[in-house]
Amino acid sequence: MMRRIILVRHGVSEWNLLNLFTGWVDVDLSEKGVLEAKEAGRKLKEAGIELDMAFTSVLKRAIRTCHIILEETDQLWIPEVKSWRLNERHYGDLQGLNKQQTAEKYGEEQVLKWRRSYNTLPPLMDPNNPLSPANDRRYANLQKRVIPMGENLETTLERVIPFWEDQIAPAILDRKTVLVAAHGNSLRALIKYLEEIPDDEIMALEIPTGQPLVYELNDDLTIIRKYYL
Repeated sequence: MMRRIILVRHGVSEWNLLNLFTGWVDVDLSEKGVLEAKEAGRKLKEAGIELDMAFTSVLKRAIRTCHIILEETDQLWIPEVKSWRLNERHYGDLQGLNKQQTAEKYGEEQVLKWRRSYNTLPPLMDPNNPLSPANDRRYANLQKRVIPMGENLETTLERVIPFWEDQIAPAILDRKTVLVAAHGNSLRALIKYLEEIPDDEIMALEIPTGQPLVYELNDDLTIIRKYYL
């Protein structure tokens, strides 16, 4: 029996359409994002892929994407695990700002570095900021030192991979076909790990919204092949 994992980046969100830095802000899917999630579910159903388990973040745009996909495939009943470790990268004090206006203020080069550098942190958020996750009860059980006030891809990967090792990989090794509905950067971190992509190449990787990416894996979880549905 083949080992498979299906990765899906959530559909276009309301803030994606407004060109705002989103990060950990819990914005909803746009109408287009809902349609993308439905289409992802249709593709999975058409491909005859039977899922055994689903993983998603604690942000509604990913959760809704996950649920829409499962509803479209008539698999809402399967076990589902939500974790903050699959959240989008935290964009620090950039969250809520317009990307174009931020580029005009700080320069295209600086904003590109904040967005695309593997190990450059954005301006960090003040923990007392109303948007700070330290004030959000969904993270109340986390130690304060664990809650980020800003992340780059390197620090995002550092919190995604323990979840892969503790939760996702064991499910796959148990021959479960797994769906991960998450975010551009948490999925980028996971793909970097799976494919062993070098630090200086990973930020060029683009992950389209709402497109199921299927990995077929060997028993040691190395990749046999990957493809988009």
